[in-house]
Formats: sequence, structure tokens, C-alpha cells
Amino acid sequence: MTTGTCDVAVVGGGISGLACAHRLQQLGRSVVLLESSAQPGGLLATVQQDGFLFETGPQSFQGTETMLALARELGIESELCKADPKAPRYVLRHGKLMEVPTTPQALLSSSLLGVKSRIRVASEAFKRSKPPSQEESIADFVRRKFGHEILEYLVTPFVSGVYAGDPEKLSLSAAFPTLEEWEREYGSVLRGAMKSRPADGSRRGPPPLCSFRRGINTLTQAMAEKLGAQALMNARATAIEGAAGGLYRVRVEGADATEIAARGVVVATSSYVAARLIEPIAAGLAKTLYGVAYAPVTVVTHGYYDKQFGEVPKGFGVLIPRSEKLRTLGIVWNSSLFAGRAHEGQANITSFLGGATDTAVMEKTDAEMSAIVVSEAAKILGISGSPISTGIWRHPKALPQYNLGHHHVVASIRKAEHATPGLFFAGNYLEGPAIGKCVEQGFQTADSAHRSLQ
Repeated sequence: MTTGTCDVAVVGGGISGLACAHRLQQLGRSVVLLESSAQPGGLLATVQQDGFLFETGPQSFQGTETMLALARELGIESELCKADPKAPRYVLRHGKLMEVPTTPQALLSSSLLGVKSRIRVASEAFKRSKPPSQEESIADFVRRKFGHEILEYLVTPFVSGVYAGDPEKLSLSAAFPTLEEWEREYGSVLRGAMKSRPADGSRRGPPPLCSFRRGINTLTQAMAEKLGAQALMNARATAIEGAAGGLYRVRVEGADATEIAARGVVVATSSYVAARLIEPIAAGLAKTLYGVAYAPVTVVTHGYYDKQFGEVPKGFGVLIPRSEKLRTLGIVWNSSLFAGRAHEGQANITSFLGGATDTAVMEKTDAEMSAIVVSEAAKILGISGSPISTGIWRHPKALPQYNLGHHHVVASIRKAEHATPGLFFAGNYLEGPAIGKCVEQGFQTADSAHRSLQ
């Protein structure tokens, strides 16, 4: 059967697709969301286990104005949890937790970096440099501007936390365009940062880290509930085809409908799924989309009794440079950040394995990966004994890599959107992998689809 004609079919019920469909519904468009799995949200999922609240993917999101407004619209603002903005972050150096400096003054006095590195950072604002004519990797940029120590102990761990990526391959202009813009316009990153402050002179810190009392999937479930019967779960799109009268036909498996006819289609899947879907109508673009690299990540979360820690960790967590010769990329101290992650007298921590620089770890069994994390966390945090609860979630293609040349991918997609009326794309491979970025980009795509249908 066919469901009939709708304004827009949104393929993919992850955070990008949900945000896009939600916005289209607000704009008065008839919309159908197709999600291949049984639950909305993609990598965003929450599990209650043994009295612990585990997140199977991202552990938090930045409380930007867009995200906070969305929570209000959905009626879940009262469920919001905000982490202490002063919660310290740590980097492991020579086996010890070193607090990450968050202000220039703290950086200059921090023992995390040597004197030469601190002087080099402090003097950068008084120098002028020009970006090279060719596209530059993050690693090349940082070495050129600040030196190897900054790259190894601050930038590389941060890049691992955001992209699970390799700074030698990640494109500065694609992954962190603001840094390139500041150097190009002001000749200095620090000078650019100072010039970009609000006109009123206020020093607003970064948005707070947020979650919800019952986990991140509070957000995705609320958006799906707003869509109601227009959100179809277990509905796998198999192909997108052109149809007569300016319509698109989306082939579907696993739902009551076998075909959706729509005036517009938003493909809000991963790039490799998008490539398969659009091959019948845009073979060239499909080839480009197949070329986007992804990094694997395994999320390993453990619950312990407080008494098992030498000292119960306080703060955000710790990032671990590869030079420490450990396989854990970082550890988030969930129950220190948000209430309700564990019972009284217990603590929940989440570790990450894999990334672009250690794909081999994904070949290990769940038991082997858990053992790696337990052993390394014990050394770092002084934990004794075995965890009382364990959760492991593998994501073989967790995060798209904004590697050198990624701009060409995005440019090809935008060109195809202009050349193929009614076809749009949304996803974490376009404007950034952060939850807030995906929501913003989903809204923008919905606005574009709405305008095109007018």
C-alpha cells in the first residue's frame, strides 16, 4: 500500500532527522519520518541497569540557546540537568591527572605545559601570521602556531573527544573553521578570539553541559511523541526515486507502508546510507558520499561503589593522550556531572575506546574491551575490585571524519540540492557532529525545504 502524498518525507530518525521533522511540523507541513530501528534517536539512547543510568552514545550536550528553546517547546525544560560550569576537566600526563587550564591566566601558570609552550601561547597575540594557501590539517596548524607539546597534551586529546579523529588527517577549515578565520582576518588566533567578544564587553563562557534527569533520550522521545503517527519506526527506506508530477517515491520495508510519495525528501541518515538511497537519482553524488570516512567508537560504562575509589572523581572527566600508551581515549565521570546516574554510595563512569587512531581495538571481544577499560581506569582513578555493573555498546561507524578535502563533499551536496529541487540532506557529516549542531542544521534544512515547497 501507499500512504498517499505528504509534503516532506524525512528519512532517518536520529537527532538530525527528528529536529528537521519537528521544525517542518511547526511550519505547518505534512511530514512523515522513517526510522529503520525500533526506537528514535540513532546513537542517542539511554539504558537503566542495576540502578545505574547509562548513555549508550553521547553522554551530554551543550545547552545552547537553540537546545534550551527546544526543551521549552517540547515541555521537558523541567527535566533538564545542567553540570557545574566550574567542573574541572583533566588530561593525563605521565600517569597523573592534570587540570586543563580554561583561561589564559590559568594556562600561563599551569604545570600541564612546559615554560616554552606557555610563552609561545602568551606571545601568539602579539605576532601576525598568514594561513598557508593549501588546506591545512589540525596537527600542522597547531605545530606551526603553538608547537608539539600543545598538540600532544591539549589539542589531540580534545580532537579525540569531539571527533574520535586523527589530527594529522582532520581538516582545520572543515572541523574548526573559526580558528582559520581568526588567523586569516586578524593574523592571530588569540587576537581573533578577543575581537570576537560581544560588543558589550561581557565575557560569556561556553554553554553549560546538559542532559535530562532520565537521560538524553528524553529529548528524542519527546520529539517523536510530538510527531505522533507521522513517525514510523521499523520503517527502512530502501530507495528514493523520481515520480511523475514532481513527486518523489520513497520505497519502504518493514512498515505498513511500502511506498511514500512526497513533494520533498530530506535524507537525514549517515552519508553511506544516503549514498545507497540516492544512487538511482544522483549517482555522482552517491559516489562522493561513499567516500566520507567514519571512526569507530566503543562506549564502555561501569558502575562501582564509592568505596572502591581511592577518591571518588569530581569534575567532568579525563582525556588521555596516545603518548600515555593506553587504549582508553577518555573517561567521563557521569555521576559527578549529573544527579540520578547512580544510587547513593555508588558512581558511574564511562570510557571510550577506538577512534581513528586505534581501529584495531574493535576486533576485541566485549569481555576483552571491558577488561582493558577496568585495568586502565583502576590505574588512573585508584579503583579496587571489579565493577558491579557493565554496559558495552559498539558503534563501528560512530563519527564522520572531517578529513582533508571534506569541503568538497559538502560543496557537492549543496550543488546537488540546487540541481535537484525537493531533495535535501541533513546529518552530522555536514556542519559538525555535536548534538546542538545537528539540531540547528536539521532546523535549517527544514526551513529550506519549506521555502522550496512555497
